[in-house]
Amino acid sequence: MSRPPTPVPVADDPLARERSHLAGSRAALRAMREDAESLDIKDVTANWVNAEVLARQIGERIKSLADLSDTPLFFGRLDYLHSPGADRAEGAEGERFYIGRRHVHDHDGDPMVIDWRAPVSQPFYRASKKDPMDVGLRRRFGYTRGEITAYEDEHLSDPAETATTSKLLQQEIERPRVGPMRDIVATIQPEQDEIVRSGLGGTVCVQGGPGTGKTAVGLHRVAYLLYAHRERLARTGTLVIGPNRSFLHYIEQVLPALGELSVKQATVDDLVAAGLEVRGTDDAAAAVLKGDARMAEVLKRAVYAHVTMPAEPVMVVRGSRRWRVPAYEIEEIVRELLDRSIRYGAAREALPQRIAHAVLVQMERSGEAPDDRVQDAVARNPAVKAAVKAIWPPVDPAKLVLRLLTDADFLAVHAEGILDEDEQKTILWALPGSGKRAVRSVKSVKWSAADAVLIDEATDIVERTHSLGHVVLDEAQDLSPMQYRAVGRRCSTGSATVLGDLAQGTTPWATRSWDEALAHLGKSDGVIEELTAGFRVPTDVITYASRLLPHIAPGLTPVASVRENPGFFDVRPVETTDQVVAACEELLRNEGSTGLIAADARVPELAEALTAAGIGHLAPGEETTAETRLTLVPASLAKGLEYDYVVLDEPQAVVDGEPDERTGLRRLYVALTRAVSGLIVTHAAPLPAQLAD
Repeated sequence: MSRPPTPVPVADDPLARERSHLAGSRAALRAMREDAESLDIKDVTANWVNAEVLARQIGERIKSLADLSDTPLFFGRLDYLHSPGADRAEGAEGERFYIGRRHVHDHDGDPMVIDWRAPVSQPFYRASKKDPMDVGLRRRFGYTRGEITAYEDEHLSDPAETATTSKLLQQEIERPRVGPMRDIVATIQPEQDEIVRSGLGGTVCVQGGPGTGKTAVGLHRVAYLLYAHRERLARTGTLVIGPNRSFLHYIEQVLPALGELSVKQATVDDLVAAGLEVRGTDDAAAAVLKGDARMAEVLKRAVYAHVTMPAEPVMVVRGSRRWRVPAYEIEEIVRELLDRSIRYGAAREALPQRIAHAVLVQMERSGEAPDDRVQDAVARNPAVKAAVKAIWPPVDPAKLVLRLLTDADFLAVHAEGILDEDEQKTILWALPGSGKRAVRSVKSVKWSAADAVLIDEATDIVERTHSLGHVVLDEAQDLSPMQYRAVGRRCSTGSATVLGDLAQGTTPWATRSWDEALAHLGKSDGVIEELTAGFRVPTDVITYASRLLPHIAPGLTPVASVRENPGFFDVRPVETTDQVVAACEELLRNEGSTGLIAADARVPELAEALTAAGIGHLAPGEETTAETRLTLVPASLAKGLEYDYVVLDEPQAVVDGEPDERTGLRRLYVALTRAVSGLIVTHAAPLPAQLAD
């Protein structure tokens, strides 16, 4: 009878030691969570308001300490040398640190896992053979369903060891996915890390082609800033802005996986709607004009046109005394407020106090000794209030925009020298013979998304928009100048991370240059960074898609895939929709998610064919499961999403679905670059000529 093999002691088995440390770290995390759960609020505060706040904070703390069983608690290890260089990794000499998604400590407070955002973790991403940053050993871990199954070492300070490409890193980058977007914390590259860790005070604009990780970089930058500036951003707030709800749903789990639960997400339409019901649409020409930055000056003129100079003095009666403020003196006050360029509403609130002050000056000259209470009483005097209403009346932003869009004479006065006659006609609603019905009230208006942005601009002219500490703006290339201004108002005293790809701009007002975009955002001093290394899109796929670049974004640097695996790529002529379905079935035999991307007009036919074939499918934004891994994606919603495998149906139909060829080719470029592992292009019609270049 054969004997079982003698077990290797843990002390002699590196993999067993690492598994033991993982088990100990998970136990320590559970203890940290239990400590948070055991806190008794009654022992801390007797004030119910403070108790509510503390209860919420403890609840968030408990959530942030959740142990995700399928997510590695740590993914790397750094062993520092005993003699660190000057000003590097202070306190790390001779130390060993496990790098993970969050900090974990034992019952004595000693760290078992170091947060990836900590300064001591930075060499995990940036150290190299050329610059080891005092790291003797960098170890990466491979995981299967949350358990360590492999490790890989780099002896960065050993001159005898040559630099090699990490196999585990490549596997992690190329690992199939099911469900929403994952974090990239284990695979951040040096050029990405520089952007992630850039300071809070400056705005960064990241131009990145498909698969360069710009969205993930932006999200990890938020997580880093919250770590480095927690107290400040807790007061001022952070916000992630995406192009649509499907996109936001796709990315929404990245920050919670990093322990960050306080970041809000929204679309630009969400920000500017402010209770408006957006039900209308604009044709392309009207939308472009309404999104033009020149509209900001038209709106400003229209708002301040409500101010009229006084023609009569103000007579204030107090007891037996009458105090007269002459018209010329009030006019001086009004002009001084106008010259200060403060918000319309703030100036309107200041006007009665200024008039009251003029009265107090007269009182003091007559020998009285009025105080602040007297000034406040004079400011509330009926005569003063009537004068303010006549000189500086309140302005309703929605009513103002409605009048501009429906009153040709009113628009002409305030657009003179800004919009020509044809442009004014383009945005007017009720023109004789136009077939457009006149609108009687704000509530009955079918506002468009572009109208909502105009109202938001007018609202800011009247009353300053609240500014956040940091805003991440993704897929920014599709914003109009007026939309950039709307976002810029939300971070006027903070900073922004702007993410996009000029080649993927698919709106009629798509961004032409990042310098121009930053100017509209109010961040002209922002730094523009470019990511050109493609980590997600296979070599053969990005090479094929890049044939379109000279036609859609001449001068833009093509993405260079750094993937060792070229990926699966095929272009197939088909005759029937059944053959498109067959291509989907073929790709579904692989592990991971599959997307069927098609021109919007083709989606109903393809949905019917999939159902007839018994293939379950989802809409964009719905989470894939092990049973249903196919998503049917209209080309108009494909931006920002990615799938392990993609079938792209009828490229020419995607191009033809847009109002012009350039926009159509950009939409096609987006659709071609959604695959992480493989792409099949199916077509019955001839392919666009630009792909044959």
